[in-house]
Parts: sequence; C-alpha cells; structure tokens
Amino acid sequence: MVEPGLQSLIPVVVTLVVALTLRNVLAGLFAGVFIGAAMLSSASPLQFVPELVSGWLVPEVADRYNASILVLLAFIGGFVKLIETSGGGMAFARSAIRWVKGPVRAQIAAWCGGIMIFFSDLGTPLIVGPVFQSLMDQLRISRQKLAFILDTTSAPVCILIPFIGWGVFIMSVIADAFSANNVDTGEWDAFIAAIPFQFYAWLAISMVPLLALLQFDYGPMRRVESAARQAPLADPVKLVSDSLAKPMLVWLPLIILFVTLFATLAKHGFPFSQVAGSEFRAGLSAAYFMAAVTLVLLTMLTRVQTLSQSMSQYIDGVTGMMPIAATLVLAWTLGAVTEGLGTGVYVAELARDGLPGSLLPAVIFVLAAIISFATGSSWGTIIIMMPLAVPAAIATAAPMPVVIGAVLSGGLFGDHSSPVSETTILSATGAGTTTLEHFRTQLPYALTNAMIAFVGFLLAGHLAAVWIALPLLLAQAMVLLALRRLQRRAHN
Repeated sequence: MVEPGLQSLIPVVVTLVVALTLRNVLAGLFAGVFIGAAMLSSASPLQFVPELVSGWLVPEVADRYNASILVLLAFIGGFVKLIETSGGGMAFARSAIRWVKGPVRAQIAAWCGGIMIFFSDLGTPLIVGPVFQSLMDQLRISRQKLAFILDTTSAPVCILIPFIGWGVFIMSVIADAFSANNVDTGEWDAFIAAIPFQFYAWLAISMVPLLALLQFDYGPMRRVESAARQAPLADPVKLVSDSLAKPMLVWLPLIILFVTLFATLAKHGFPFSQVAGSEFRAGLSAAYFMAAVTLVLLTMLTRVQTLSQSMSQYIDGVTGMMPIAATLVLAWTLGAVTEGLGTGVYVAELARDGLPGSLLPAVIFVLAAIISFATGSSWGTIIIMMPLAVPAAIATAAPMPVVIGAVLSGGLFGDHSSPVSETTILSATGAGTTTLEHFRTQLPYALTNAMIAFVGFLLAGHLAAVWIALPLLLAQAMVLLALRRLQRRAHN
C-alpha cells in the first residue's frame, strides 16, 4: 500500500462522477478501477492493461469468497428466471391481492417478507423481489419503492443477527481488534452489547412501515410514486396460460428452498449456532438448486412448460446475471484498488487524534459513513475502522459498545445507499429497476436516517444508555410527520 494521501480519493471521485454523469454504474466502476490501478502501476502503457487484468481483476474473480458469490448468483439467476417465466408470480399476485388490500398492506407484506429472509442480504432482494413485482404493479406501486423495501430489509436486518455470515464476520474483526489491544471482553458479548447502538439499522428497518402507514413519500420517490399511481396498468407478458399458472409455483419451491437450507446447515448448528459464511453460501446455493429442480418438476406436471423450455429459461437466467456479476467484480476490484491507495486509512486518520471520548462515536459514524458510501463496502469499512476505533475508544474512555455500534452503523450506511454497493445493485435487480433509479430515490431516506443516527451517537457518547434507540425511533416518526405536513402545506 502506498502512503495514504488526498490523492487516494481520486478513484472514488472518478467512479461517482462518471457513474452519475453517464447514468451507468459499470462505466463508473471501470473508470475508477482504471484510474486507481494506473496510480499504483509502474508498468509501461503497453503492459498496463495485461497487468490490470492479471493483477487486479483476475484475483478478485479467483478469490474464494467472491467466487462463491458468483456461483450463488448463477443459481439464483436460474431460479428467478424460472419463477418469472412459470407465471407463478402473476398467479401469486392474483391470489395475494385478495388479502393484501391496497398499497399499504402490500408494502408491509413485502417488508415482512424481507425480514423473514434474515439470513441473507443477497438472497432477500432476489427472493422477495420477483415474488412481489407483479403485485406491486397491479397496485400501482413503483418498482423504485419495492427496491427501497428490499434494500431496507437486507443488510440492515442481517447486521443485527449474530449467527449468520454477517455476525461471524463482524465478531472476527472485533476479536482481532480486541486481541491487538489486550481487551478481555469476548467478541460475542461485544456484538450483543452493540446491538442496541446500531442506530442506523433500527431506523432503516422502521422507516418502511412508517412511510406506508403515513401514505407519504418525499424527494424523488414522491415523484416516481405519483407517476406510478397515474400510469395505466400494463398488461403483463403472457408467458403461459392463466388457467395453468398456479400460486403453488411460487410458494412450494420457496418452502423447498428453506427446508433445504435449514437441513444443509443443521449439522453446523444453524440457526442456534454461528455458521461460517462459506458454509452458508454453499448451503444457499444447494437450496436454490433444489428449489429450481422442484419448480421444473412442477411446471412439467402442470403442463406449464416442457423440460426443454424450463432448461432453456434456466440457462437464460444464469447468463442474465452476467451484468450483475461484472458489476460486482468491478466493485470488488475498486475496493482492492482503494485499499492499495490507502483511501480508507487516509479518511479515518484525518480525525483520529485529539477527540474527546464523548464525541468519538459520532465522529467514527461520520467517517465510516463516508468511507462506506465512497467504496460501497460495509465489510471493507468495518475492517478499516474497527482496528482504529477500538484503541481510540480505549484511549479516550469512550463506551466500547457505542463505538462498535458507530462503526457498524456507519459501514451499513454505505452498503444501504451507495450506488456501487452489492445490495444496492441486487435490490434494484430484484425489483426490476435500474441501480441509479434505486440510488437516487432511496438516498433522501438514507440521509434522513443517517442524520437522526448522528444525533443518537452524540447522545450515546455522553449517556451510553441502551434505551436511546427508542427516542430516536420516535424522533424519526416526528420528522416524517413534519415533512408530510410541510409537503401538504406547500401543495395547497
């Protein structure tokens, strides 16, 4: 890694500027990777591109964790395509609309569905999204709103669960930081103690039902929701006969998915014990495969599709994930490039020294939020910030659970809002909208929660009371009510 400095921000700035200017995340990511790799390279112009491929892109694809994500995406893509082409989604929507009366219940139903898929931030948008797309269309709810619900019930939920991949990863980082600073507290106890102080996660999760019950939106989301309500209903593409498509084509494969997942991971103690991320992704891949097999058999038995048609659709689904896979590979590569340039370290060290302990959680939250938004990586941010936050907390006598909560909340902000985040990309995919449309409509909501969380960390730095999240949730409701009142006054 080179000496961190202001120049280390250049690839991140280039990525964001190009992506937002061209409205193309892939172009932005590639531009950022290209510039960052060039800054780190000493190769001649003729040898630079081969070095970019072999030295940066290939290692990210070959990485065990990244490869398992790409394999999982292939299984997910095939299954999602089968769900779409079987007609089960439309049949499920026609069935569900009998009890999901109106947009409010539909949004809360999608929110509940996302929370139920607590075990996978990657699985949530790609399981729940396709199931609710048709229902949301029938109720004139925008795809951008669905993407917001999916995104808000993925990483913000997963980061609170200690026994899944997120929890295992976070506790390992905490353990390393504690070991380096001779802290006797166990990582499990530290994680549990920090849960009440993960303010951003709690605020993000609570915002969906609040907005739905208030029947209120603001910013770009208000405009797209207004357009969705006024748009005529488009006839869905008729892939199969309405008389043949049944809701069973959705719910039975999902049951098989969950049963397979739990059966595969039961030997590792799931859901009562920690499960390694690699084991979880392998189990989830197996679950998607068995769900796809079940769906193929069902489409054959119900004469919805032949085996040949189902296999063709499955392969189309796998290949259809290539743009998403390319985006993720470039996002990972940008993370590696910024790490090599010391981007995160530079930003974190700007305000590391000379802070009173009472202000440390708020400052750490802001720094982690900036890093995670710029890089799109909550895990990368946690890796960068936790080793800096723990000794800073010890040196300033800041409350350790609050400091850990600040690191996690700041890291989550970027994962939830950055246009180059995995979950932002996948939430847009699951909802059937573009990444930039999802990003621009969700950002005002994310910033609202971030500002409330910042106030929470200012309070927690002084009080360190576990009940602080409750008045923050009340404050969130009051802010939304005030915004709704102002919006109605301006409209009148």
